[in-house]
Amino acid sequence: MAVLYSEASDSFCTLILAHGAGAPMDSEFMEAVTGFFVSQGVSVVRFEFPYMTQRRIDGIRRPPNKMNVLQDTWRCVYEQVREVTVGPIVLAGKSMGARVASMLVDELQVSALVCFGYPFYPAKKPEKPRIAHLLNLKTPTLIVQGERDALGGCEVVAGYELSASIDIFWLPFADHDLKPLKRSGFTHEAYLQSAVFRAVSFIKESLG
Repeated sequence: MAVLYSEASDSFCTLILAHGAGAPMDSEFMEAVTGFFVSQGVSVVRFEFPYMTQRRIDGIRRPPNKMNVLQDTWRCVYEQVREVTVGPIVLAGKSMGARVASMLVDELQVSALVCFGYPFYPAKKPEKPRIAHLLNLKTPTLIVQGERDALGGCEVVAGYELSASIDIFWLPFADHDLKPLKRSGFTHEAYLQSAVFRAVSFIKESLG
């Protein structure tokens, strides 16, 4: 299994970060987010799901594995990290990676969950929400979401009655990749930095 470990100096926790459906663990988004976390004292472990690992071998784009495979991969990575980690562990993910993690955090009893661009519903299908497991989530969870997210826009998500353990940090003018419109006056990098800094603050609050 492909794994990347980025150790922070004076690390106060380890964050396991999963990629989204279309981009690998070393995409520009994942690289930027990892760098910002490490700069704030959070060690980061990145990994890839089997279908993405296979893409590296043959270069063929394929859809994500079935949910049971995605979940088992998450469990396997968590167990590996737990064996070599003394401090707190936080799960995190981009889009699909976040969704899968959110289904396992209570089971794995980690310290917190951070989601970047959560896929609340399939593209252009807000009438089919994927939120059943979020209604009674117990693990402290931060969802960083763009107000213009095609998989979870502000107006739609505001109508959900989610678990009280979930906090949503909205980024104005931002899309599913947390990229803002030019008229916002902000760069994508600035938004990613803001997202990570908010996440680090949330993690510290969750750890007490």
